[in-house]
Amino acid sequence: MPNVRDRPYPGMNFLVDLGTGDDGPGSGVAEVVFPDARLQLNEYRSGNDKTGESMKLSTLTHYDDLVLRRGVTGSLSWYQWWNEARNGGDARRDISVTLLDEQGSAVLRWRFLRARPAAYRPSPMDATVADTLFETLEIAFDRFEME
Repeated sequence: MPNVRDRPYPGMNFLVDLGTGDDGPGSGVAEVVFPDARLQLNEYRSGNDKTGESMKLSTLTHYDDLVLRRGVTGSLSWYQWWNEARNGGDARRDISVTLLDEQGSAVLRWRFLRARPAAYRPSPMDATVADTLFETLEIAFDRFEME
């Protein structure tokens, strides 16, 4: 699926499927904050190595949480998913974030495997500011892939 071109794609056209098959406008995600992905490296040196430098060995992979934000519309779907995880249910899902080009065609997809809610947070309400009310969902996952 990756579609390579000379100019970078804008990051404002995307679809998010939270593992339910619904990635249309009803999912309503306004912002996606991708996680950092890091490899844990351990240094190793044999006692009989001729040099004083160590080798770096990759061991574990660490991921920060995926963060999604959407405007509050009255839908309880994010809260219900988080509540399922909080109450000990098997809330794991495979999530995808699809980047679209200017014509609406998919050009790149990130897949987050065995994802589940880690935190749910609505934004503050302030009567002195006419601002959109947002809800934030932090999502932990076991692995991510790009296609």
